[in-house]
Parts: sequence; structure tokens; C-alpha cells
Amino acid sequence: MSTSRTPRRPDVSAVELVGGPERLELTLHDYDAEWVDSYLGHRARILGALAASRVEIEHIGSTSVPGLAAKPIVDIVVVVDDITAEEDYLQPLLAAGYLLRVREPAHRLVRTPARDTHVHIYERGDPAVDAYLLLRDHLRSDPDDRALYERTKRTLLERQWSDMNHYADAKTDVIEAIKARARAARPS
Repeated sequence: MSTSRTPRRPDVSAVELVGGPERLELTLHDYDAEWVDSYLGHRARILGALAASRVEIEHIGSTSVPGLAAKPIVDIVVVVDDITAEEDYLQPLLAAGYLLRVREPAHRLVRTPARDTHVHIYERGDPAVDAYLLLRDHLRSDPDDRALYERTKRTLLERQWSDMNHYADAKTDVIEAIKARARAARPS
């Protein structure tokens, strides 16, 4: 087996938000076990589209945490070997019915036309993937931080948001504090 690899292409250098900012009515729903079924259906769809590629797929975000209220949007992370090799993953995902929403350095986001599933694509080894999994796994196992996170989301959703990204940004301090506790609780 050859270990030579095509030289890496440069990644995009700016954020491309396909369609521009969007107003979205944000509401929390009590945890729904159907979110897992939705994830599994999309996982199979993604694996089918990317059968020729070596990928890892994980359910992330609030819908992946049993007992946690969430926006009814299933978040999925897909890990690929080379984020710049869009022909290996982006074109097949678009052909499978997903729509490109975000292209930015080290990250791509495709979603369903109904906007109820977001697929985040990162390169293998990207620290963002570990951060997603750290937060998910900690919220699954720590009822106090899970309750804190849900209270934070409920409080923030009492306000009007012109863009979903602004709502996400407003949660950053709480998320970072939870991840710090999760890192501290990790076995050495």
C-alpha cells in the first residue's frame, strides 16, 4: 500500500454562508427518542453516500443527550480525511439530498431542505470534533450540568433572536464552563 498522498490543497479562507442569515423560530422540545431514529436514518444515508470514503459519524448536540430538551434539529458530525477534498464528501452528500449551508476554514455544514438535520464535516484530528464529543458525553453523564444547560437554553429562548447563530453564541460561556468541568473530570 502506498503511503504517498496528494499534496494538500489550500482550504477556503473565508466564511461562505449559502443563502445569507436566516431568521428561525427557536423553540425547545422535550427530549424525544425519535431523534435517535432520525440520526440512525441519516447515518445510513451518509454512509451510503460516502461508501468510497473512510469516515466517522457521530450524533452530537442536544438531541444526542437523553433527557435534555432541545431544538428539534439533529446535529451530526462527519469526520473525513481531507476537508479540502470536497469531491470526496461534499458532492456525494449534495447528491444524497443535503444542501450546502456553510463553507468555512476547516468546517463544512450541509443540512436537509427541512432544516431539521445539520451535518457538520471536519477533518480527522480537528479539535472541534473532540469538543463536541466531550460536551455530549459529559451532558449524558452529569445531571447537574445537563440541567444547567437546559435552564440556560430556556432563559435565552425567552428573547427574540434575529439569527440562530446569535442564540448559539449566547450559550458559549456556559458551554465552555461545562467543557472545562468535563475535561477536569476525565480520567488521566
